[in-house]
Amino acid sequence: MLGFIWAQLRGRAGRSVALLAGVLVATTGFVVLTGATTTSRLEVTGALERNTQAAYDILVRPPGTRTPLEAERGLVRPNYLSGLFGGITPAQYEQVKQVAGVDVAAPIAMLGYSTSSVSIRFDLTDAVDHSLDQQVIRLDPTFTAERGLSTAPSSPRYVYVTKRPLIYPEWNDDVEDESTPYSDGRDYPFELLCGDVPREVLSGGRSKPICNPELVSQRANGGLESERKSWSVDTVRLLPDGRFEASRWVSHRAERVITDQLVATYRVTVPFLLAAIDPDAEQRLVGLRDAVTEGRPLRAEDTATEIAIGPGAQRRSIPVLSTSRPYLDGSVRSTLTRLPQARPAGLKLDELERTLGRANGIDVGTREYTLSDGYRDMLAEGISETGCCNGELQTIMQAGAPEYERLPDGTLRAVARPPFDHALYGGENNLNFRSRPWLADDNGFRPMTALPQPPSGARLQVRDWQTVGIFDPEKLSGFSDLSRVPLETYEPPRIDGADERSRQALGGRPLEPSGNPAGYLSSPPLLLTSLAAVPKLLEGDVAPTRTAPISAIRVRVADVAGYTERSAELVRLIAERIADATGLDVDLTFGSSPAPQTVELPAGSFGRPELRLTEPWSALGVASVITKAVDRKSLVLFGLVLVVCALFLGNAVSAAVRDRRPELAVLACLGWSARRIAGLVLGEVAALGLTAGLLALGLAFPLAAALNIEIGWQRAALAVPVALLLALVAGLVPALRAAGAHPAAALRPLVAPARWARRPHSLFGMALVNLVRTPGRTLLGAGALAIGLTALTLVSAAAYAFRGSIVGSLLGDTVSLNVRGADTLAAVVTVLLGAGAVADVLYLNVRDRAAELSTLGAIGWTDTALSRLVGYEGLLIGALGAVAGAGLGLAGAAWLVGGLPAALILVAAAVATGGVLLTCLAALVPAALLRRLPTARLLAEE
Repeated sequence: MLGFIWAQLRGRAGRSVALLAGVLVATTGFVVLTGATTTSRLEVTGALERNTQAAYDILVRPPGTRTPLEAERGLVRPNYLSGLFGGITPAQYEQVKQVAGVDVAAPIAMLGYSTSSVSIRFDLTDAVDHSLDQQVIRLDPTFTAERGLSTAPSSPRYVYVTKRPLIYPEWNDDVEDESTPYSDGRDYPFELLCGDVPREVLSGGRSKPICNPELVSQRANGGLESERKSWSVDTVRLLPDGRFEASRWVSHRAERVITDQLVATYRVTVPFLLAAIDPDAEQRLVGLRDAVTEGRPLRAEDTATEIAIGPGAQRRSIPVLSTSRPYLDGSVRSTLTRLPQARPAGLKLDELERTLGRANGIDVGTREYTLSDGYRDMLAEGISETGCCNGELQTIMQAGAPEYERLPDGTLRAVARPPFDHALYGGENNLNFRSRPWLADDNGFRPMTALPQPPSGARLQVRDWQTVGIFDPEKLSGFSDLSRVPLETYEPPRIDGADERSRQALGGRPLEPSGNPAGYLSSPPLLLTSLAAVPKLLEGDVAPTRTAPISAIRVRVADVAGYTERSAELVRLIAERIADATGLDVDLTFGSSPAPQTVELPAGSFGRPELRLTEPWSALGVASVITKAVDRKSLVLFGLVLVVCALFLGNAVSAAVRDRRPELAVLACLGWSARRIAGLVLGEVAALGLTAGLLALGLAFPLAAALNIEIGWQRAALAVPVALLLALVAGLVPALRAAGAHPAAALRPLVAPARWARRPHSLFGMALVNLVRTPGRTLLGAGALAIGLTALTLVSAAAYAFRGSIVGSLLGDTVSLNVRGADTLAAVVTVLLGAGAVADVLYLNVRDRAAELSTLGAIGWTDTALSRLVGYEGLLIGALGAVAGAGLGLAGAAWLVGGLPAALILVAAAVATGGVLLTCLAALVPAALLRRLPTARLLAEE
């Protein structure tokens, strides 16, 4: 038997080489594809392990604070802290710290916003005409924010410059005194409608006050007036030497100041967000102590200091660590006009406003100053442990979370609110007489509330803050951008334009917090104090945050670095322990990644157009989803490669057996048993499979190296048993069919007579009749094509399902690049195997009908007509196979993906079209063989 098998293989060398090539291609393709899939999985898991170390692994929040949108999409908002003010007690924080496996538990208590002010400084030195005895410089400010998209003009500000002497008020702390002492040693009656203002000395020793409406409006409105409506008149003296004299308040007393430059300074109200932290925990979490650039770090024992400031009143000052990067998007731009004829001294407020408003002037330039510069100037005024404050903490306001509407395309639309109640700035014990921020008049996006004030009759509390140190957020511990979790304690989220119109409106830069506490984008806490200061800071306030001040706890798990299945399980177990011990909500941020969400921001009241923005929310558990997707895709590709290889070989062996029908029939007539005939077929196939496996073993390494795929010896050695097994499985059915066939079957024509009564009148009709006459062969050719197209569609669906499950996060977008090469290789090899099967079927079709085609040529058919006939047959087989393959592929894709997205339908249509074209191209080869048919010999045999 072995000698006979060898003789058959050697005697039919062409057929043996063709079958050997088929097994070799299938086996090598299987080894390389499985190696590519394994390599891609290793690359993915390696990328996950390298890029999933974040600041914290678990986020602990008060119960019920996760919004329905977050719960539905498995996301965490970048501004999640902006709506969390308390809810976790210190006792629960201690419980979290005691959970075994917790490495760092860093609490943060968001206390709220306090409207403080920063100085805006305009240098007016060049605007002064030194030849004039008296003049007024008018400033016409325009407030801008949100990349200049929101603008609002303000009431003018005035600076009166005179060469005459000035005398200044000196407050004596006696609020009941009806007169005010001045620097000339005299007392002047307090003028309610003018305020404690400088007085200009006239000839004869008389003096007249220069009213300042800003002082009057502050007292009258208690800080409720918008700073856009506030106007002022400042007074300075131009000295003979060209310097300028003014007064400033120092420790409740007015002091004369002489400067070389004339700088107009007025206050702009800015909401400062205050948060309390555990300094030691923050150091271990992000290295906060190492990021301090000036002063000293915050200490865990830092608390409020109390100083009596009068009967029934005291001042409480809390130490804070201030950020060097305020992230305040806002500025004030002002045009300058010199009014040489204006004389404000002695005018009452109504007359003063009319006089200055009607005065003619000369344009003397423009000036601009940013809120960030004002914030830094405020910090530069001094870092100390004692002394007065950098800013006040009177009415503390808290902001809720934004609300969203979901649009049909999945975009989130922020719900705009009317401007929040300005009365929140008031209160019985509110000593903050600053005007409210101008953007507070804009549409809001977050509901605002104020901490309840102490009850009537309680001891008056003056609360302020003092900077003890400054830290730079850029110096904090860095983590991969692919696994960044919200750290809005130190930085605002980066929000970019999502379409070209919005990007152009923002000038190609991200949107930053505007300074509106009710605005959509919340600024990070500019001030950090210690948890130890919270009880004294909130003492007397009737607020839930006093007993449960902590808003969130960020937990880092011990012995966890990059993402692995072991680490993921460890984090999950510790999260369960925290939830069981405290009853708080936990979010597993381990293995998360920023997932940009598209948000539509409605237009504002000050010119900002409607914007379409991209906001980096955090998708929870992305790493786990990626790992599962890789495993699912690997399984699908393994199965597809095996199925396609087996079907390809089955078709090749079946074709080889059909080609040997007369020979096998003769062997049966000579007395060979069915078992021996089957053994002959399987023996030949096994010999070819073993040879192909050995050749595949040698080809796998250089091919893998060329494709940058790692294949170990163990995987390469699988080529031998896989080739042998595939060959035996593929040859089993044809061998049994050959053994069971009757010897007389070899004498039957492969082409059955036509059963149509109507004769075809065209080449296309004749091609259709030929296909009907050979239904088995037609179905075999169409089935071979359908197999390849189905496989290609399923591979595309597998790739689509994989990328669709993780795309949308930065980590997923990056990792998906590592698997596209393997997906493309799998698709290409699968198509090549299917195309080989199609070409084999068409070639055998021409071989089996060679006598018939020769007869047509002998009776006058031209080579062109015969080629068109074969081409039409290939086209019809291609159309049948394309429809079947696309249909089966879509059915499999629907199962794999869980639906039929439009993209997959387009893929299936493209695959079907390509299949038809491929069949037509494959038909060119057998059509070309028509010219080489031995017509005379074939007719003689007939």
